[in-house]
Amino acid sequence: MPIPQTMQHIAMKGAGGPEVLALEEMPVPVPGPGQVLIRVAAAGVNRPDIAQREGRYPPPKDASPNLGLEVAGTVTALGEGVARWREGDRVCALVNGGGYAQFCVAPEGQCLPWPRGYDAIKAAAVPETGFTVWANLFEHGHLQAGETALVHGGTSGIGTTAIALAQAFGARVIVTAGSDAKCAACEKLGATAINYKTHDFVAEVHRLTDGRGVDVVLDMVAGSYLSRNVNCLAKDGRLVVIATQGGAYDPEFSILPVMVKRLVVTGSTMRPRTTAEKAAIGDALLKNVWPLLDEGRCAPIIDAVFPLAQAAEAHRHLESGGHVGKVMLSVE
Repeated sequence: MPIPQTMQHIAMKGAGGPEVLALEEMPVPVPGPGQVLIRVAAAGVNRPDIAQREGRYPPPKDASPNLGLEVAGTVTALGEGVARWREGDRVCALVNGGGYAQFCVAPEGQCLPWPRGYDAIKAAAVPETGFTVWANLFEHGHLQAGETALVHGGTSGIGTTAIALAQAFGARVIVTAGSDAKCAACEKLGATAINYKTHDFVAEVHRLTDGRGVDVVLDMVAGSYLSRNVNCLAKDGRLVVIATQGGAYDPEFSILPVMVKRLVVTGSTMRPRTTAEKAAIGDALLKNVWPLLDEGRCAPIIDAVFPLAQAAEAHRHLESGGHVGKVMLSVE
C-alpha cells in the first residue's frame, strides 16, 4: 500500500482540557537514521498524555510535539541504517510522541514484535507500561522472587501490569485502590488490595506483612505518600517514584528511617531517556517478558477502546478514574 503525503492526527489547540484536542491533517513524517515509519493501527492513552495536554509535561526537544507514547502497526518505511526490521513487519513501539496519528516514526530499538496471538489493540497496550514497570520495579527496584511489592494505583495500566509481572516472577503484590469495586478488580488479578479511602494503607501493609513491611514500593503519587511509603518498607527496602500526582514535596519526610532501615529511595522518568537507554530496556523486555506474553500470560487489561477521532472522550474516560487497565485508540 503506497504511503500518502498527508495523514490524520490529533492536534492540540493549546493547553487545557480534553476540548483542546481535534482531528486534523498533517504531512506524514519521514523516518530518520535508525528509525522506522509505522502505519499505526492502535495507540495507547496514558497519564503523561494528559499532563502534556494540560501543559505540565513538555516533550523533549527532539521529540514530536504531538500526543501519543505507544503504538502498534506495520512497518512501512525504513530510515538509513535500520537492520532489525523490514517493511511489512508488525511491531509495537514506545515512541517519543506522535502516536495519536495514522503514521508515526519510532527508533528501531524501541520497537518490539507483536506478541503471539495479539491484535493491534493488545499489542499497543504493552509498550508504555511494559517499559515503565520493567525499568522501575525490576531494574531500579530489584524486585526478586519471594519478596513483596506495594503498588499504588492498582487499577491503572501501570498497576495492572505490575500485578501481572510481579506475580509471574514469583513476588507477592499488595496494591492500593480508591473503591471497593476497584479493590475487587485487583484481587481478581491476584493482588491483595487496600481501599486507601477507607483504610490507612500503612497500617494495613504492616498487618498484611505481620509487621515486617514490603520490599519494594512502586509509587506514582509522591507528595504526602513519600513518608508513608518509607514507613511501609522493610529493612533494605526500595522506594521507586515514577510520578508526582500528589505533588513533589512531603513536609513530613524524614531521612532518619531511611538511614535506620538502610532504604534506597529512587525514581525515574521514561520519556527523557536516550534512545540507547530505551533500546536496552526493550532488549530486556524481549528476553524476559515477551516469552510470557507469547505463552498467553500477563496480557494487558483493556478497559475501553475509542476511535482516533474521539481522543478527547478517551482522555475524559481516563481522567474520570473509573477505568481498570488500559484506555486505547483504534486508528484503523
